[in-house]
Amino acid sequence: MAKTHTGTVASNKTDKTIVVSVQTSKIHPLYRKRYIYTKRFMAHDEKNEAKEGDKVLISETKPISANKRFKLDKILEKAVIRGEQTVEAITAEPEAEKSKAEKKTAKTKAPKEEPKEETK
Repeated sequence: MAKTHTGTVASNKTDKTIVVSVQTSKIHPLYRKRYIYTKRFMAHDEKNEAKEGDKVLISETKPISANKRFKLDKILEKAVIRGEQTVEAITAEPEAEKSKAEKKTAKTKAPKEEPKEETK
């Protein structure tokens, strides 16, 4: 039976190849503290359908190349934010909405009058 791993796609820059990062937790033999161990596997993606950040299932297969020993079985979950995107770019308001919001705030904010100082 072939081994299967579930992990996230760390890179998809090469053609028909993805790098999958698999995290497992281990317990230290002496200190009994739990720690996270990360291993990266190169997997064959025939259709180039997996993108960075996707959660995927890979299974062991015969050697495909010097470093590839796994193939992509299926994509379990698509990434919300891709590697090339930033949070600011996704959450930013469109320009038209920004200008409307700025106009509303400019109208509502009236300049405050400062108290006059009395001279003696």
